Amino acid sequence: MPTAPTWDPGQYLRHAGHRARPFADLLARVPALPRDPARIADLGCGPGNVTVLLADRWPTAHITGYDNSPEMLDKAHTDHEGPTRGGGGLDFAHADARHWTPAEPYDLIISNATLQWVPGHAHRFPDWIGALTPGGTFAFQVPGNFGSPSHRLMREIAHSARWKDRLGDTLRHDDAVLTPEAYLEHLTALGCTADVWETTYLHLLEGEDPVLDWVKGTGLRPVLTELGEDAEDFVTEYRAALRQEYPPTGHGTVFPFRRVFAVATKKA
Repeated sequence: MPTAPTWDPGQYLRHAGHRARPFADLLARVPALPRDPARIADLGCGPGNVTVLLADRWPTAHITGYDNSPEMLDKAHTDHEGPTRGGGGLDFAHADARHWTPAEPYDLIISNATLQWVPGHAHRFPDWIGALTPGGTFAFQVPGNFGSPSHRLMREIAHSARWKDRLGDTLRHDDAVLTPEAYLEHLTALGCTADVWETTYLHLLEGEDPVLDWVKGTGLRPVLTELGEDAEDFVTEYRAALRQEYPPTGHGTVFPFRRVFAVATKKA
């Protein structure tokens, strides 16, 4: 079994502005919550930089960000934990989305670019929606770009003769996320009113090898963790392939990124 990836908050936050935009777009579609003050869970909160946007929208709420990375939680505790301007509070706790079952009712359970790391995550939906208060919402977004060059090249190199013995089962693809239609079916079957859509962002990245810099904070983490000190040889090979697929322009490097969104509201 592959080693659980080690996360680097500093590397992840290098593209914080681009990464936060899908969360803001998701949040804009979340309806009014049934209680005030609300109880909110951010599942897979990372370093907490987008969790704080929940406090801007619901300043009286008690918000808990959950993550299974000690590195990410340390950053979140240090930078964002404490009372919010409207009298609410923001805290962070360890939890693994593969096993997390809410111990109390929530008005909103939201997850940003996390569920792709959870095999069979749609099977967790009944527990999470079951824990919502009547009229509460479950909302998430996941990357839908596993067929893009950035991920295809990573898999091709990992499965090459040089690396397949060490990385053959490290990277997931076909079962990482579902189609929008499948998410809609799962959520409506649980009695929710569901809004599901997809968007492809055209991120204009700056700097040298910016697509590599991006994936070093997310999708490449399992490879970097598995190879350890030997990772640089893989990165050198991968960098050369990425340069062919993502050439710089006079204004930066264009990185298309498809994402899938879902907002499911439980009947009141």
